[in-house]
Amino acid sequence: MSLIPVTILTGFLGSGKTTLLKRILTEAHGQRIAVIENEFGEENIDNEILVADTEEHIVQMNNGCVCCTIREDLRETLSDLAKQRKAGTLNFERVVIETTGVADPGPVAQTFFMDDEIAELYLLDSILTLVDAKHGEQQLNLRQEARRQVGFADQIFISKTDLVTEDEANALAHRIKHMNPRAPQKRVHFGEVPIAEVFDLKGFNLNAKLDIDPDFLKEEAHHGHNHAHKHDQGCGHDHAHGEACHHPHHHAHDDDVKSFVYKSTKPFSATKLEDFLGSMVQIYGPRMLRYKGVLHVSGMDRKVVFQGVHQLMGSDVGPKWASGETKVSKMVFIGIELPQELFQAGLDQCLA
Repeated sequence: MSLIPVTILTGFLGSGKTTLLKRILTEAHGQRIAVIENEFGEENIDNEILVADTEEHIVQMNNGCVCCTIREDLRETLSDLAKQRKAGTLNFERVVIETTGVADPGPVAQTFFMDDEIAELYLLDSILTLVDAKHGEQQLNLRQEARRQVGFADQIFISKTDLVTEDEANALAHRIKHMNPRAPQKRVHFGEVPIAEVFDLKGFNLNAKLDIDPDFLKEEAHHGHNHAHKHDQGCGHDHAHGEACHHPHHHAHDDDVKSFVYKSTKPFSATKLEDFLGSMVQIYGPRMLRYKGVLHVSGMDRKVVFQGVHQLMGSDVGPKWASGETKVSKMVFIGIELPQELFQAGLDQCLA
């Protein structure tokens, strides 16, 4: 039996998660979806909203947010759903988990990798994050949960852009791109999102072609918008073997969630790189939200694709390097106050 795909829907309070979810459930896509909802309090108003006009199975989890303290409950809920599906008492093809507005999506994602039973039943497809254009700047300034939600995202939807000016929407999009360059952004109106941009994104599939988000390793394009930010004119240093540039942007707000890209045309030593990344994950894992890359490894004619969430890291052999293709390693790290210089120096030492 094929794995059941799972989508995690996250975003800060009031960002439009339930609106988007209701649209997903009522659109005529012919798919049966099990929804795991998680809200504070004894009564869940969202349940009343969602059950209307749908036959989906709604699972209530009212004892706190889906995070470290409730991970076992999520595991049990997923296990129970799978058992009912196998027994024929429930019929569904995929699962959507809507987290609370103040949840960190990291532990939710980790559930799909840390538990063997769950990993054998489910495939985590992607994390979708909604950001409220009207209140997003303030939420990102004040709440680390909001910044983490952006950092974890595979796809970002910016809602309520009709309530702000074009310049304000552009400034928010620019800030989000700086925090998480690998997640495509889309501005949405009242949850109007094509299903193709919600399901089967393969954000966590190591075997998926990386052209799903081809721009995530490119330098940031500025499209001529005027932002009240000062841009450095370079990375300030050159590496003879390749480059490790971040092109930092100095914002009035200094987000603790930041991203940086490492590139090198020299091949990596597989053992050195594994040892180094293993040690960094041991030390900084809780602050490493997402990391991903395509590697040129010494002695291999194929690309190596790797990615991780917190302390969980995996790699897989990808396609062969094409004839005439420049063999270059490209890695992106998204995390909370990660020591960029330490990572760069360590990765330099891992080159063959």
